[in-house]
Amino acid sequence: MLNPRTFSKSFMRRNYASSDSTKSAHLIKTEKHYAAHNYKPIPVVFERATGCLVWDPEGNQYYDFLSAYSAVNQGHCHPEIAKVMIEQLQKLTLSSRAFHNSTFPTYAKFMSELFGYESILPMNTGAEAVETAIKLARKWGYKVKGIEKDKAVVVVCENNFHGRTITIISMSNDPDSYTNYGPFTPGFMSIPHGDSASLEKLLQIHGKNVCGFLVEPIQGEAGVIIPPDGYYKEISRICKQFNVLLIADDIQSGLGRTGYLTSMEYENVRPDVVLLGKALGGGFLPISAVLSDKQHMLFEPGTHGSTYGGNALSSVVAIEALQVIQRENLCRKSIESGKILLAALMLEKQRYPFIRSVRGRGLFQAIELDPTHKFSALELCMKFKDKGLLAKPTHENIIRLAPPLSIEPHQLNECIQIISKSLREIE
Repeated sequence: MLNPRTFSKSFMRRNYASSDSTKSAHLIKTEKHYAAHNYKPIPVVFERATGCLVWDPEGNQYYDFLSAYSAVNQGHCHPEIAKVMIEQLQKLTLSSRAFHNSTFPTYAKFMSELFGYESILPMNTGAEAVETAIKLARKWGYKVKGIEKDKAVVVVCENNFHGRTITIISMSNDPDSYTNYGPFTPGFMSIPHGDSASLEKLLQIHGKNVCGFLVEPIQGEAGVIIPPDGYYKEISRICKQFNVLLIADDIQSGLGRTGYLTSMEYENVRPDVVLLGKALGGGFLPISAVLSDKQHMLFEPGTHGSTYGGNALSSVVAIEALQVIQRENLCRKSIESGKILLAALMLEKQRYPFIRSVRGRGLFQAIELDPTHKFSALELCMKFKDKGLLAKPTHENIIRLAPPLSIEPHQLNECIQIISKSLREIE
């Protein structure tokens, strides 16, 4: 590994400054004028991208350390995914599920065999997958577990992030997510993440009405919060004991991000329901899926659906996106690169007392700063940007680090240098 105290001269020569007259500045100004202000982006414009690299309209090159919230685990504009997408675009894109198409059956079979579940329900966005899982759990609760009508409860974790719909924000404790959006959907109870004893205690009291426990194996938006070892096995045991469906929201943490196709494989745990999205579309299309066995997948015709879910184009793209992960050994690469990155971050933590914590699994990592430090996480991200690395803070003092899993060792080393130099500048 390169010495993180040295810094690439080629990076120092690049000009990341932009004036008000640049194309980037004009595009940012136009977006600010015409688009709703529900995001506050880092001020950089993506014009083209490949692998872990992106370029702005002025030709400046950056390393992407967000990966569109893990939607481009395979890397930007992967040529093999693009190829199958273009071929399918010229034949058929959409039939709706009112009719059969020639690609979805192959996709359904591929998913079932790869992940080991009997049934797949295809959707588009991650939020749709979560909504589907809630409906699945409630329906199973009424029809199989025998919960009294309209009494079903789904248990969730504090500081969760499962999406932005009204039902999903009804189970959030983040004021930014729920303020001014009530009234909210009932039927949720919340416990601390990573605390299996709290789950068992709640189920001892309310278990007869609980149909599901919805959990992010690793909480991404909360700051890459990793539960203690043994947590997955323990919550699986508890859910089985109280006849509750264990639902793993692997939309951000799955498909190789933590080194496994599904995150709970880390402890050889098979959830009752797995939710996938983001990288399932390879960065080309919004594609999500709910995986479960037929004893839990109790939807009948007309009771749930999606016009675009399972469309012909998405089906071939998702298959190729998953095959790229397999062919290129991206799970193994995530583990190996993650060890290098985490070791480097640990060294930085030893150097700088203002780093409160570093943590991660695979290439899903975070730097947590002391909230009293004179520089915020956003200001550190701007230091990264000026040197050619793009990351985004989550909360005021945490930076999530999640490059494409395809990042090469020499690229990772250069990124470690950027992080190291930036930390020195805010010391």
